[in-house]
Amino acid sequence: MSDTVDDVEMPYEEGSASRREKIESLRDRLEVLESQNEEMRDKLLDANAENNKYQQKLERLTHENKKLKQSPLFVATVQELTDDGAVIKQHGNNQEALTEITDEMRERLEPDDRVAVNNSLSIVKRLEKETDVRARVMQVEHSPDVTYADIGGLDEQMQEVRETVEMPLEHPEMFEDVGINPPSGVLLYGPPGTGKTMLAKAVANETDATFIKMAGSELVHKFIGEGAKLVRDLFEVARENQPAVIFIDEIDAIASKRTDSKTSGDAEVQRTMMQLLSEMDGFDERGEIRLIAATNRFDMLDPAILRPGRFDRLIEVPKPDSMGREIIFQIHTRRMNLAGEVDFTELAELAADASGADVKAICTEAGMFAIRDDRTEVTMADFLAAYEKLRQDADTDADDSLAFA
Repeated sequence: MSDTVDDVEMPYEEGSASRREKIESLRDRLEVLESQNEEMRDKLLDANAENNKYQQKLERLTHENKKLKQSPLFVATVQELTDDGAVIKQHGNNQEALTEITDEMRERLEPDDRVAVNNSLSIVKRLEKETDVRARVMQVEHSPDVTYADIGGLDEQMQEVRETVEMPLEHPEMFEDVGINPPSGVLLYGPPGTGKTMLAKAVANETDATFIKMAGSELVHKFIGEGAKLVRDLFEVARENQPAVIFIDEIDAIASKRTDSKTSGDAEVQRTMMQLLSEMDGFDERGEIRLIAATNRFDMLDPAILRPGRFDRLIEVPKPDSMGREIIFQIHTRRMNLAGEVDFTELAELAADASGADVKAICTEAGMFAIRDDRTEVTMADFLAAYEKLRQDADTDADDSLAFA
């Protein structure tokens, strides 16, 4: 009896299905393993990053530990160079010692240089000069964008400043031919807003000399001797960068009249002023250093700082007259889009007793009126409205900052 087709077993087909299931299972397993591998790789990267962080921390701590184990260095000053070496004086205890130095070190050292020495008082290295960093940052790196053409109504004052500051630096032979010493300093005094600081900015722009600026209040410090040291370092920076111009704004902060006050604050201000007097007219030659100072309170200054030799020229910078105000209006409206009806002569007459700063404020406020009306042209009415607004503000200002008539 023969078997039918349905009764015959099909081992091949059943085996193929089993292999396909195994392949699918292996593929699923492979995907799981790849996913786990990717996860382990990310963890490894994180571990390496963490390891690098701890490695850097270890290196830093090792370096700090090495520094802590090293012997400290002491600061000393070279007193003299001899055939046997260098005579140094250690700071703090004023102990003097003679130490040997190499030929290379001898070429780099000069008397009064600051050096670092070890426990055996051998010179390890030469230190930079001890100059207050605050004095160095006062040096103007980029010239202001103010020129003499931006200053109106001060032709006479401008000429005196140029003769005092620029001419000695650019044409010293003219003074030698005449047989006189050039003026060493100029003091600008007058009401606020008359252009004293602008004159100094123009000098900084027009001259090639190193320009160092500061405010008098920056020289007033809490601790004894700190203000005097800053003044000394300020002139030292100027000597290192000759020719130089030092501008001290609001000098009355440190040069007011001396009193019998016994407070420590007043005493420290007076020490600072005495150091300034010494630097201006002491035993040491000032060199190619010119001094410009400005103040609104000329009446408060000590007579000692006003005598010739310190400030050879005392230049009053008053409020401009009518013609000066007209020129200032023209200067501050050069870039403004003005209507043809704007009359500077009328505006100058109207704003009687206004300073240069007041005139600039009127021009700015007039432009603001045009902007509020969505206009690009500034009219005479805008200037009149600006004048009235600033005059009313001045009437209500307790400090009377705008002195309109």
